[in-house]
Amino acid sequence: MANHVITATAAMLEKMRNHYASDITGHLPAGALFVAKRSGCTITAYRSGKVLFQGKEAEQEAAKWMKQSGQKETAAFQPRLAAASAVGSDEVGTGDYFGPVVVAAAYVAKDQMDVITATGVKDSKLLTDEAIRRLAPSLMSMIPHQTVILSNPMYNDWQRSGMPQTKIKALLHNEAIRKLVEQLSPLEPEAIIIDQFIERNLYFRYLESETNVVRDRVYCYPKAETIHIAVAAASTIARYVFLQEIERLSKQVGMTLPKGAGAQVDQAAAKLIQMYGPAILETCAKLHFANTEKAVRLAKQ
Repeated sequence: MANHVITATAAMLEKMRNHYASDITGHLPAGALFVAKRSGCTITAYRSGKVLFQGKEAEQEAAKWMKQSGQKETAAFQPRLAAASAVGSDEVGTGDYFGPVVVAAAYVAKDQMDVITATGVKDSKLLTDEAIRRLAPSLMSMIPHQTVILSNPMYNDWQRSGMPQTKIKALLHNEAIRKLVEQLSPLEPEAIIIDQFIERNLYFRYLESETNVVRDRVYCYPKAETIHIAVAAASTIARYVFLQEIERLSKQVGMTLPKGAGAQVDQAAAKLIQMYGPAILETCAKLHFANTEKAVRLAKQ
């Protein structure tokens, strides 16, 4: 049975007591303030400030409180997560003016880690596009994965509705993870690790109105590709799919669409406007980027 201990202040203990009020039991061991029993986890808070989490969901439940208690979750959990059979999730395309947003979720089992690592897979930002195109197809044949592609027209619709990009990412990550978890069933991953773009509690807040949210054993870490190879694999697959989509859009509009959001993108967008009119950008670009206004000005010159 998993055990995790955190240290809490008096104020935090009171907050925890209120949070678990409906789960508190009558039996108290020596020195305990309260004992709460939830499905998969028993929480015992002691007068000393120590809080013990026990059960199969202990790690996840403890993680909810560690930041609030001023402790670093990464120090306690990363070593264990690194050795777990896990799903990793990452996104690409949010910083590119042209092309969709792509989220990939990938599952790497413990016994696959050495083989996947040996392929040279790493965070896609550290790989050239040529390396991505070489590595991704074999990687995709080796491990279970799912991708979600948010087209430019849909992205623009969501953005115009007032949806922040962080919520867009949350919806896409949950969808990719949900699809992969369903694909894996009845096998259950030991952990689900998201390359952090927002803190875990805010991630789930964005998903409050969704009916099918994956919550169990979900962790959000910055630079998560350094924690588990599954995140690096997801990053590589997502980038590969993004490159395919950029190529498809380039053929559709009859010119090469550059990546990123620099001056070369402004020039390409201006050329598209001159060729087809401003409406063409709706189909292949993220319109709220500053590149749109720059391209309109350039197209008039």
